[in-house]
Amino acid sequence: MGLWSVASRSSAQTRSWGGKLGKLLKGGEIIGLVGELGTGKTCFVRGMAEGLDVGPDAWIRSPTFTLINEYHGRLPVYHIDLYRVGSREELEGLNLREYLYSDGVSVVEWFEHLPADEVNEYLEVKLAYANGNKRQLMFTPRGKRYEQIVEGLKA
Repeated sequence: MGLWSVASRSSAQTRSWGGKLGKLLKGGEIIGLVGELGTGKTCFVRGMAEGLDVGPDAWIRSPTFTLINEYHGRLPVYHIDLYRVGSREELEGLNLREYLYSDGVSVVEWFEHLPADEVNEYLEVKLAYANGNKRQLMFTPRGKRYEQIVEGLKA
C-alpha cells in the first residue's frame, strides 16, 4: 500500500484529520510531518493531541525554539520540531532516540531534517498548498503497522 491523499478545505478540517489519526494511535508510533511553512503542520498536531485526549488547557504550539514539547493525554505526546536543527551533532544532543523509541507518540515537524537512516518505520504526513485555503494531506505508511493506521483513517 502506498500514498493515500485527502483534501482539506479549512484548518478545522486539517485539525479533524489529525484528531482521527490521534484516536488510532496505541503508543510507540512515529509520525513524520513534511510541508512548507504555513501548510498546517501545527494545526494537524493540535488535532492529534485532541485525538490522544490531551486536555484542552494544553497550549499546543510549534516547538521551533524549544525543539521538543511534551504533552500528556491517553499517551505521552512528544512534539518535535527539527526546523532549526542544523547538524547531526545538534540532533544527537537532543537524544531523539529516547523519544522516538518510547511508549509515547513522537510527532516530528520538518521530518526531512532527520537523517534517512534514523527510523525505518513511520507514517509520513505531507501537507501541501492546494488552491486558496485548501491543503492536500498525503499519508505514506512505512511499515505494516502504519499501513493499518492508514486503513483506519480511510474507514
